[in-house]
Amino acid sequence: MKKPSKIARIIRNKYLLVILALGVWLLFFDKNDLFSQWARHAEVKKLENDVQYYKDEIDRNRKEMIELQSNPKSLEKFAREHYLMHRDNEDIFILVPDSAAAIEFSENE
Repeated sequence: MKKPSKIARIIRNKYLLVILALGVWLLFFDKNDLFSQWARHAEVKKLENDVQYYKDEIDRNRKEMIELQSNPKSLEKFAREHYLMHRDNEDIFILVPDSAAAIEFSENE
């Protein structure tokens, strides 16, 4: 009787076959497969970057708020720029960029 080759013994090993089948199942067919994990990892990185961005924006807004509360000139500048406020003896002129005027002109034709 001939002894089976080493490769044939490995292929017929039921434990190895079960482990390989389980590995393939977990890598490709499971709900939490490898591709889903990669997508979740990328989403986590994006959200961490968003968190850092919003923390920086909060810091910038806090500094601006402190500046507005402590400096009357910066408060006046903010009111003029954002709310178009003016003094009694002033007139406000709002200039429209040429690109917007060109779009409006082309719509009228």
